[in-house]
Amino acid sequence: MANRRHLISIDDLTDADLREIVTRGAEFAAGDAEDARSLADLVVGVLFRKTSTRTRTAFSAGALRLGARLITYGPGDLQENTGETVEDTAAVLSRMIDVLVARTAGPEAELRAYAQQHRMAVVNAMSAAEHPTQALADLTTVVRHFGQVEGLRVLYLGEGNNTAAALTLALSRYADTELYLRTPPGYGVHPNVLDRAQASAKRSGAFVEQRHDSTDLPSVDVVYTTRWQTTGTTKPTPDWRTVFTPYRVDEAVMASSPGAVFMHDLPAHRGEEVTAAVLDSPASIAFTQAENKYHSARAVLEWCAGSAPV
Repeated sequence: MANRRHLISIDDLTDADLREIVTRGAEFAAGDAEDARSLADLVVGVLFRKTSTRTRTAFSAGALRLGARLITYGPGDLQENTGETVEDTAAVLSRMIDVLVARTAGPEAELRAYAQQHRMAVVNAMSAAEHPTQALADLTTVVRHFGQVEGLRVLYLGEGNNTAAALTLALSRYADTELYLRTPPGYGVHPNVLDRAQASAKRSGAFVEQRHDSTDLPSVDVVYTTRWQTTGTTKPTPDWRTVFTPYRVDEAVMASSPGAVFMHDLPAHRGEEVTAAVLDSPASIAFTQAENKYHSARAVLEWCAGSAPV
């Protein structure tokens, strides 16, 4: 049996694993591995309990392109809805399929429960706490655009959500990177995530800073934001839009970093977290970033299935 590996958090990856997946994603993006059939004869299950355009399509298309067969599950399809435990469901699925790509938008513990067995690889396609495959797509995009991750300076504006958490954990692994998190008061990246990232940064020589203001913005290579309404969540304060408005990415923000590119995990709400002028500008690589989810998904599937080229 192949060496199945789970990807629930960026922390599940060694530095070498992280770089291997990103490098392989960049190879796919460059068109250097279009003949890969590394998942031939495997079966990939895709379970999405929340809406998805990019991630679901990326992993579904990626699995098919690599030669796998696909089974899709909707939010009401599994017997968990009638009381079967996650552990029992995983025990059954693992005897029939090779990889499960799951978006629960719930606690990470649920995905860890799926991963208690070792026959079937489990991929976190977004939990409440972290969106690891988004960060891998982001790094693939960076490598394709800049040639490397090391030394990159990134400004993240907006909510410290699961995308921000994964980006923080991933970027802090690379030498001399700088990540400036500017998040609204009460909506920052979780302290536990920051502690884990700071530990990585200490080892790699990276820099991670979170502040709760949008003034004195640093000059960076990448300006990054996400939509204010994260999938599956609600805001605890009724006036949250007022709190978030100073963190909108507009032409003035981009002007503070001449030459910077703009990134967004999409979907975007023009006029909220980013203006249309920025999202549709030549500086925006958000739609290339979305395409790279497909390329990165193939790299993730190979790694998790234990079928990556040696």
